[in-house]
Amino acid sequence: MGKKVKKEAEPPPKDVFDPLTIESKKAATVVLMLNSPEEEILAKACEAIYRFALKGEENKATLLELGAVEPLTKLLTHEDKIVRRNATMIFGILASNNDVKKLLRELDVMNSIIAQLAPEEEVVIHEFASLCLANMSAEYTSKVQILEHGGLEPLVRLLASPDPDVKKNSVECIYNLTQDFQCRAALQELNAIPPILDLLKSEYPVIQLLALKTLGIITNDKEARTTLRDNQGVDHLIKILETKELNDLHIEALSVIANCLEDMDTLVLIQQTGGLKKLLSFAENSTIPDIQKNAAKAITKAAYDPENRKLFHEQEVEKCLVALLGSENDGTKIAASQAISAMCENTGSKEFFNNQGIPQLILLLKSDSEEVREAASLALANLTTCHPANAKAIAEADGVDPLVNILSSRRDGAVANAATVLANVAMQEPLRTGLQSHGVSSALLGPLRSANTVVQSKAALTVAATACDVEARTELRNSGGLEPLVELLRSKHDEVRRHASWAVMVCASDELTAVELCKLGALDILEEVNLSVSRKNKFSEAAYNKLLNNNLSLKYSLTGYLSSSNIISDGFYDYGRINPGTKLLPLKDLCLQEPSDQRAVLLVNSKSSDVSPPPSTEGKSSDVGYGRSISSSSSFRRASKEKTNTGFGSPTEEKSEPPSGRTTALSKGTTKERGSRKGRGRKEEEKVKEEEEVSTLPKLMGEGSPEKEWYPPFDPDFHVYVYEVTKSIFPITNIKEQIEVLARYVAEKMGGKMSKEKLHNFSWELHISELKFQLKSNVVPIGQIKKGIFYHRALLFKALADQIGIGCSLVRGEYGRAWNEVQLMNESRKGLIGALPPPEVYIVDLMFHPGGLMKLRSREADLYRYL
Repeated sequence: MGKKVKKEAEPPPKDVFDPLTIESKKAATVVLMLNSPEEEILAKACEAIYRFALKGEENKATLLELGAVEPLTKLLTHEDKIVRRNATMIFGILASNNDVKKLLRELDVMNSIIAQLAPEEEVVIHEFASLCLANMSAEYTSKVQILEHGGLEPLVRLLASPDPDVKKNSVECIYNLTQDFQCRAALQELNAIPPILDLLKSEYPVIQLLALKTLGIITNDKEARTTLRDNQGVDHLIKILETKELNDLHIEALSVIANCLEDMDTLVLIQQTGGLKKLLSFAENSTIPDIQKNAAKAITKAAYDPENRKLFHEQEVEKCLVALLGSENDGTKIAASQAISAMCENTGSKEFFNNQGIPQLILLLKSDSEEVREAASLALANLTTCHPANAKAIAEADGVDPLVNILSSRRDGAVANAATVLANVAMQEPLRTGLQSHGVSSALLGPLRSANTVVQSKAALTVAATACDVEARTELRNSGGLEPLVELLRSKHDEVRRHASWAVMVCASDELTAVELCKLGALDILEEVNLSVSRKNKFSEAAYNKLLNNNLSLKYSLTGYLSSSNIISDGFYDYGRINPGTKLLPLKDLCLQEPSDQRAVLLVNSKSSDVSPPPSTEGKSSDVGYGRSISSSSSFRRASKEKTNTGFGSPTEEKSEPPSGRTTALSKGTTKERGSRKGRGRKEEEKVKEEEEVSTLPKLMGEGSPEKEWYPPFDPDFHVYVYEVTKSIFPITNIKEQIEVLARYVAEKMGGKMSKEKLHNFSWELHISELKFQLKSNVVPIGQIKKGIFYHRALLFKALADQIGIGCSLVRGEYGRAWNEVQLMNESRKGLIGALPPPEVYIVDLMFHPGGLMKLRSREADLYRYL
């Protein structure tokens, strides 16, 4: 064989560039290489950039500054698989940077990234494309872009990928997308729940956790819960809870179960398979606070449904909740209290907590945590609503003091809840009496001044519940609680205004409190509120009427009506009709005014002041100028003459003392005057003396003296009227006869029987003018009027009827008219067995046929006929 000869290497072609190996230590240089047309250079540049980006956030920012993002986006669609893969890997890493996310949205590369999820692409591309989408889906705008470009369907498909990283990235992206309700609806159409449930079997905890979190959001929708149930999802969840090794998943599993429990069919399924008992036992025996808390939250969510509450009660969920109240973790205590609040809608649950829950909740009221106190007070508020036994249990367990203390809490919710409990306790009279010793009324000042409308409403409601006793109203008045209560009447919030009106109505039961409320402007505010169709309510109208009932003078002037329950007392005055919004001057101011051509103000006052008359006034007429009162015998003389003529009682009876509580000087003065009456010639002398007394009255009484206390003018004639009707009419047993006799008495005192034809000749106006001139005031005591027409007689009848217990109303008409209405039972119905018809209403005739009663059928027609 011949010896082989070594061939010489052929020289490279002259038109070919010799290969060049470049080592670059600058990222900028590599970024420039991204624009190369050679696949190998692009692939190696992308690989270098990927490794550089992995090192940290600063490198990602550097690449952004160097302008690497834009050329890389073009490589996502490169023909070479390696280049495309490496570019996708870079974006999977870079997309965690917020500035990169923003730029990617602007460059609109979402479609290119989603395209990398195609089934034919490599698993590595799936991994980093899904990672890129997972990073970008954390922001709302990117979520919208992913949905618009159809990214949800390939993500759901990749849940079944054999690669765990692809599964993790895909489910994380889906979890972020489910924050939007449109995505949840789309997932339901794509039947995404079965592949998500399959992820619960994964050996990787992070995938299981993300799957549970995703299910926790999806199952807020009813359709998703149904799909979960149909795919045995509940069994998977229960198994997770039963597996101690999966305790890191228990919290999220409970969140999903909490949603499932809202669905009645799912709850029944859990109960039938024994899962509900396992759940309650698991919650009660767990040593992990978050698990107990989430279990209680699950019960809370489900308990808002009535059927669920019933099922829970059958499973004795209350025992579990009471046990959770004893947890050392505040979050668990709060969740358990909230669950009890939800279960309170069930009557059986309320009864269970009476002995085993309320004492523990009261202990929580003393907790250092305000959140715990708020949750416990909410549970107690719900427990005591419409349940007197629980309210009593709170009082007996010394729960009032901590509740009162919570009224000063900084948390509005706690204050509102505590006020509600106290209101519920106060609904029972024995318990309400005990509340006053704890200073509830004073403690409500802060809540009444709160800026929170819920607190204002509950505080006002508590006032309405507690102020039913005189002591409570006195404490509220003395502590300054009426002022903020009155301010709440101005509230624009309907419930606040309604409850404040209710409280004012209750407080107005006390005369002193009612007077104080009127001074604070409650009457004016309520009048304004009731003029508004949108702001008024039943309580505002009732409160207004209640306040008016304590100021009958104003009520009669405003409404022109006093019912039989409105008892006229001393100090009442009839100013005449006034329009709503008009101020009614006090009696003192009216008395101190000079006489004018205005309508006379009619005064009812049989109570004498403590000021003693000078001795020189004996035998002189009574004058009431400027509102000062002097008892005189001449007024009694006139009354005695009239008394003799009317035939009320015998001379022996006239000498007897007045009833207990009335001024004894009355009868003595009357007797003395009767003895000194010798002839008609002395009348002129007495008239002159009376005129002299009028002129000297201011001097005698020390006019203008600031130290003198003002008293309303005394009406001795009316005093005598009261005495006479009390003695002569009150003993009559037949109510109809009482009315008839009193009507004739009033008519005689006011000028006697009148005829319609001669009414125009009845010079009552001149008589009233003379009285105003004599008294130097527009205020005229009703007893001094001897010529009176309709409205004089009606007022006198009402005032005297109220003194002897005859029920009658006083109605003001037009053109100086007024009348009294009484209710009488039909005589023919007396003695019959069975339900009686209502009493019939009659108008009392005081003018034309005194004592006559006209049955009231049609008010307009009957009054026209009468008047």
